[in-house]
Amino acid sequence: MKKLLFVVLVLAGTVGHVVAQELYVFTEPASNMPTKSIGVRLTNEGMFNNPDFVSRTIPEVMFGFNKNLMAHAQAFLSDMDGKYRLEGGSLYVKYRFLSIDEAQSHFRAAAFGRISTSKRPTYTRDINLEGDNSGVQGGLIFTQLLHKLALSATLGYAHAFKDSESQIAGMPRPNNMLSYSLSSGYLLFPLVYKNYKEPNFNFYFEMLGKTDPSSGQSYLDLAPAVQLILNSRTRIDLGYRFQATGNMVNRYTKNMYLLRAEFNFFNALK
Repeated sequence: MKKLLFVVLVLAGTVGHVVAQELYVFTEPASNMPTKSIGVRLTNEGMFNNPDFVSRTIPEVMFGFNKNLMAHAQAFLSDMDGKYRLEGGSLYVKYRFLSIDEAQSHFRAAAFGRISTSKRPTYTRDINLEGDNSGVQGGLIFTQLLHKLALSATLGYAHAFKDSESQIAGMPRPNNMLSYSLSSGYLLFPLVYKNYKEPNFNFYFEMLGKTDPSSGQSYLDLAPAVQLILNSRTRIDLGYRFQATGNMVNRYTKNMYLLRAEFNFFNALK
């Protein structure tokens, strides 16, 4: 009973309250999911850049191996090329290498890496390793929690693999891309935290940017979002990103909504 109570208190502090406002919708925080846990996500993205509406579905499984190491496995399916089909997949790994804890605040730093494959034709000037391009990416994440407010910054660098079969003739495509983001999350409810079963309602505002070093083309998107967490296990996200400034054309994520459902299973890994 004492062990069970300890686990409940840890989960309440770690998942339901302390890091609730760090569960960003469009980016990852430096914090990790609980040790030995498994998460299942289903994300739907709808894009309004083309004459016709197109959408992408991303099923995802996440593994929390220990307090410092976690991984995501994703698949990408969409109707963006005329019919709904499997586009490819991705493996994402994150390692937290710094933790500084204080009362009602903490600081986290992590390194991440991603490898992706996609059979989509490369129409876009952007490098998007979540469905549109094959390539690798690495970077750093820094997250600061200050009571109900969480701030996070990400810096990444991506390299797209060349594929003569999917490259559109005469269509320029960057080989490398610098990405950067600044995210904020605020816990709106509950006003006073009582137990881990209470619903959590969070508001997010994120700034998402990329720059092509070879051409100098860049963009900056703004992305507000809301999030509901139930029983510290079920998460529902709704967000929308739109371009605030930039000169990069022919990219799919310029005007995009995101709808996600996530379910977590604690102590699922033995």
